[in-house]
Amino acid sequence: MAVAPDTARAGRLRAWAGAGSALRERLPLWVQLRCGLEPRTLAALAVVLVVGVILAGHHFWSGRPGTVRAPENAGAAAVIPEVPPETLPAPAPVSSPSPSARVVVDVSGKVRRPGVLRLAAGSRVADALRAAGGAKPGADLTGLNRARVLMDGEQVLVGGPAPPASGVGAGAAAGGGAGAVAGPVSLNAATPEQLDTLPGVGPVLAQHIIDYRGKHGGFRSVDELREVNGIGERRFADLQSLVRP
Repeated sequence: MAVAPDTARAGRLRAWAGAGSALRERLPLWVQLRCGLEPRTLAALAVVLVVGVILAGHHFWSGRPGTVRAPENAGAAAVIPEVPPETLPAPAPVSSPSPSARVVVDVSGKVRRPGVLRLAAGSRVADALRAAGGAKPGADLTGLNRARVLMDGEQVLVGGPAPPASGVGAGAAAGGGAGAVAGPVSLNAATPEQLDTLPGVGPVLAQHIIDYRGKHGGFRSVDELREVNGIGERRFADLQSLVRP
């Protein structure tokens, strides 16, 4: 009995299919997966792989190290334009130090070198005595305020009676003698006994005047007498014409 062609063809296809299945089972797993995918899936996977390779290549290409060219004037020395000397500003003149201010005083009496002395401003009676060689042995310095600041044109009398004053510029007398003084009484040089001769001034007020001039370095004006304890406006008015610095 003859077999129909369609039946024979179907048998061969089943035989090929069985052989293919047996062969596929013996292949590696990645080959089985690749063979089991459809063509459209394989094409999409291939496109994804190609795009990934392109992006990776671009990334590595853009990140590669490159050479940087230095600027042309980087190593060149800075050029300083020359300025003509006549355009430069003239240097400021250096002012020479002015001589220090001085006071001229007349030191007389019992000193080794009496005479007119020129001392630095702010000097004191002790500086004048030192410049005059010092007081002679036995000179009475009790009523002499050696801490008082000297004034220009002043007379310092050491160890003798105070000379009569001829005016405000006659200077202050400092001595050991007591009693009344002709002319205005010097607030800076008078002894307590001499101050006691002024109207309204007793031993207590005279001591206040002595303490004030010792604390403040002397009187610079008669108006400072107002600051002495115990002297009011009325008493100052009585003493203003009788005293001087």
